[in-house]
This record gives sequence, structure tokens and C-alpha cells, in this order.
Amino acid sequence: MSDIVLYLDEDVRVLLAEILRDRGYRAVHVLEVNRSGKSDEEQFTYAVNKGMTIFTHNIRDYIRLSENFLKSGRSHYGVVVSRQLPFGELLKRTLRFLSLNSRESVKNKIIWLQDYR
Repeated sequence: MSDIVLYLDEDVRVLLAEILRDRGYRAVHVLEVNRSGKSDEEQFTYAVNKGMTIFTHNIRDYIRLSENFLKSGRSHYGVVVSRQLPFGELLKRTLRFLSLNSRESVKNKIIWLQDYR
């Protein structure tokens, strides 16, 4: 089982976190930890401080945040980005991503969910 803890941004359905947990993975949605309405930077920093990998559909902003973190000498635990997909496809690709990666393998990386078909 993967040691990655996914932190799902507001633009990702809560249902994804619920199903992932039902299947034994660790995932939390921003709504579940009362972080709704926080800025992208606040969400990113929260995930970093908790050792979590961000999962978002907000591709452009989170790529920029990742780059800024790395330029400033800070590290993070990965950013999974995906365009909007039908839920079944999103779940399938997320499960594949989790089965093939570890917390260490995604550190400081942008991960494109499209690569996990």
C-alpha cells in the first residue's frame, strides 16, 4: 500500500477521498479539515506542513506554487494535477498512480495524472 497521503483541493470531488479511504489509501479533502475558502498558497503550505501530496484540477496555479517553493529552497511532497475527467476515469488513474508511487518518489515533483491511463 502506498505511503502517500493525498490532500484533495476544493475543485476535486469529496467522493474521491471517501472511496480511496475505503480502499485502504490515505486521503483527505479540504472540506473534511475545515479548510474551505483558503487561498491556493495556504492550501499548499498546509499540505507541505502535514507531509501530504496535493491533488488538484487547478493546474496552472499549483505548478507556479511548486516552482516558487523549490526556487526558495523549500521542498514539498508532490503535486498531482489533472484536467477534469469523468469520475470513474479519475478514480482509475488515481488508484494506478497510488499503486506505482511512494511519498519519496513524488517529492518535489509535478505529477500529471494523464500519464496514468
